[in-house]
Order: sequence, then structure tokens, then C-alpha cells
Amino acid sequence: MSHTISILPESASRDPHGVRTLRIIMNGVTGRMGYRQHLVRSILALRDEGGALLSDGTRVQVEPVLVGRRESALRELAERHGVERWTTDLEEALADPQATVYFDAQVTSTREPAIAAAIAAGKHIYTEKPIAESLDGALELARLAEAAGVKNGVVHDKLYLPGLLKLRRLVDSGFFGRILSVRGEFGYWVFEGDWQPAQRPSWNYRAEDGGGMVVDMFCHWSYVLENLFGRVEAVTAKAVTHIDRRWDEGGEAYPATADDAAYGIFELAGGVLAQINSSWAVRVNRDELVEFQVDGTEGSAVAGLFGCKVQHRAATPKAVWNPDLPVTERFRDQWVEVPDNGEFDNGFKAQWEQFIRHLVEDGSHPYDFLAGARGMQLAEAGLQSSAEGRRVELPELSL
Repeated sequence: MSHTISILPESASRDPHGVRTLRIIMNGVTGRMGYRQHLVRSILALRDEGGALLSDGTRVQVEPVLVGRRESALRELAERHGVERWTTDLEEALADPQATVYFDAQVTSTREPAIAAAIAAGKHIYTEKPIAESLDGALELARLAEAAGVKNGVVHDKLYLPGLLKLRRLVDSGFFGRILSVRGEFGYWVFEGDWQPAQRPSWNYRAEDGGGMVVDMFCHWSYVLENLFGRVEAVTAKAVTHIDRRWDEGGEAYPATADDAAYGIFELAGGVLAQINSSWAVRVNRDELVEFQVDGTEGSAVAGLFGCKVQHRAATPKAVWNPDLPVTERFRDQWVEVPDNGEFDNGFKAQWEQFIRHLVEDGSHPYDFLAGARGMQLAEAGLQSSAEGRRVELPELSL
């Protein structure tokens, strides 16, 4: 296959102002994440703004092609949002020479063959994670993409959230001094589905359908830890199924075969230690659904999805353990909020824009299939650690 695949073919449609259009095949848009975050809040939002902004101040318009299994749902979405093209036939969509990009937000079990077909059709790929059901599968997709010369990216949405952007600012400024540890708490109570509908699809709790907390979230923790603090070099984890019986969307009981909680210790390059608890069976007593506390020799921070608070070394109160006297002040009041100092867009949309600039003008986008494979590597190592009750090392990956 040629390594000079056109991103914006000259025959592509142009608006009255001469803006070229990037046609994107979007598979899995009838699902919660594919619809809300990727279609509505990202691609359609960019479309309504006149396209993705390039570094030279011009724009490239985006045109989605909706793909899914349910014809009625696709038709309704297309009519609701003024989308011209949709199909239940992925092969038909991939045969369109004007559609140069393929995006996948399907369930994990169907993603790998669809991405392989898109690579074979010469499409550039942007996808949700995990990119495959196994590390071997992820690496094979990375090799196929490299051989085909197609650009590829994996969603790393949490890095674009305001709280973690502020945390990134603190790391880059040297605020922490030498970083010692990271402690994360993530999750909330997902209703079993009997007397209140579950907030998440039932397939998430069936291992045979690709569900499971480790597979779902360790891919996230891989890129969050790697890009903020250092590559994960070893993991010790315990995956459990706290709730073993749930009710599906039709009200039918089913056995929950996937892990719904995972407790992990991650050893990072440079000596930083991270501990992250992830659970769909925990009730929230935090300011946000996910929080990371970072402790360093010069200061500490607690970051969530949106907020980030700090306590510098010079402003650290003197804590004294005394079980005989009640605490006289709230410890959380001793922290200072990090200001926004800027506008924060939707994290999914921000990464879509970065990936589009990567496609059109070869801008930076390091979150490729190999980065996605490292997430799958950590998930597999976490499951292995849990099954064997031991620490598992992660060798560096390469193609």
C-alpha cells in the first residue's frame, strides 16, 4: 500500500469560502460515549464552529459518516443533527475514497477487526481504547498501521481535562520538587439494575463481552501516569467482583462475570510509587469522581476532573497525632485552589482537534497505537498480577 495517502483529497467538497472538508467514518456513535462525547461534543461542535482550527489560522471542516448496527437509531441521529451520510454497512463506508479517517467507539470485542479493515482500506485511524482485546492484538494493529503508512491515534481524554492540565502545569514548573508518590481514587456506585436502572451498559460487567474494571481503566491509568510522572515499570494488583449479580437493560438478571473493582500499586520510572483504587462498588466521599493526590518534597496537590488544590512546603501546617482531642479545623481548608488561568474546552474535542492537526499539517500527537498497546500491556499485567498474587514487571514495548 502506498505511504502517501491523501488526507484531504483535492476532489473533496468545499464550502463557499473554500474550506476543505475532512470526511470521518464514525463507527459506534449510537453508544453512550460515541454519541455524547465524540459525535455531539466533538465532531458536531467542530462542524458548527466552522471546522477544526489549524496552526496558520485556517480551518478544515469535518463531515461525519455515521456507522452502526441499528438502522433506525442511525437514521434518527442523522435527522436530529443534520448529518447527510450514514450506513449500517462498514464495508460500504470504507470503500468511500473521500472518507480518509476512520473512528471507532464500538464495544471492545468488535474493535480490532474493524480497525484492521480500516487500515487495509487505507484510512487513518483514531479510536477509543482499549484498541484490542489483547496486547498481541494491539501490537499487530500498530504493525499493520506502520506498514500501511497510516497515521493513528488513541483517545487519551483525561490528559485534556482541566484538573489534569493544572496538574501538568505544576509538574512542568517543578512545584513538587522530587515527586514521591501518587494516590488515586476513582469510581462510584453503579446500580445493580433491579430497583434502579444501572448507569453503565450491562456488557461492562460480563467478561465474555469484553467488560471489566482492569481492562477498562488500567488503559487510562497507563497514559495518565506515563505522561505526568513516568512509565509504569511494574504492577501489583488485585481485581475482584464485588457484585456478582446484576440486571440488564431489559430487566433480566445475569451473572456479573467481570471484575468491578481493582486495587493497584504501580512502580514508575524514576522511583515514583502510585496507588490507584478503581471501583464501581464504592460510594463517593470526594469532591470529584476521580482524584489524584501527588506528594513531593516541596509540595503536594490534589487534582480531579476540573479542580486542583495545592499545599506548598512553606505553607504546610504542623500536624500532630492526638487521639484524645477532636480535630479543631478542617484539613481540606488548608489547601489553595489552583486558578484556571485560561479557557478549557471539552477534553475529547481538544484531542480531536490535535489529532486533526496531526493529520492535516503533521502536528504533534504522541498518543498512537503503541501508546494504546502500553495500556493493554498494563491491563494484562494487572490481571496476571491478580490471578497469580505477585508483582509483574512490564518490559518496554517496540515494534
